[in-house]
Amino acid sequence: MKIRELTFRLAKLEDINQIINLCNECFNENTNIEYAINQFKESANDKNQIYLVGCIKDEIIAHAKITIIPTIYKPMATYAILNHVCVKPELRRKNIATKMLDEIVKICKENNCVCLELWSKNFRKAAHKCYKHYGFKVEDAKFFAKEL
Repeated sequence: MKIRELTFRLAKLEDINQIINLCNECFNENTNIEYAINQFKESANDKNQIYLVGCIKDEIIAHAKITIIPTIYKPMATYAILNHVCVKPELRRKNIATKMLDEIVKICKENNCVCLELWSKNFRKAAHKCYKHYGFKVEDAKFFAKEL
């Protein structure tokens, strides 16, 4: 697999199987393919829900979900949240995540975002180093969740 052949593009419906397999591997998840296909179809016409994939030939080796959030609040304006940022484990430390973040920043600027945020689970120590190296800063905040 030649890293120089890496390209980035928006995900298509036929990519869902590879995306979910990659995310299940990277995040120890167990997302059902049918569920993912249905969710992808539901958000297909929402310009603020962006699934980006990194490919070498026909294989998806990287992925990120970008959510653009326009607000009515001047300080926040429009911002983006990233999740499920991942690279195939055997291809890490080859600058793929950095190249993907460059592509994400480009997309966010095209959507007039003033800020890019992400959250990352505590066990993803290598990812945290990558984010900090790229210029992300840990905010003085807690991530709260409530299951419904």
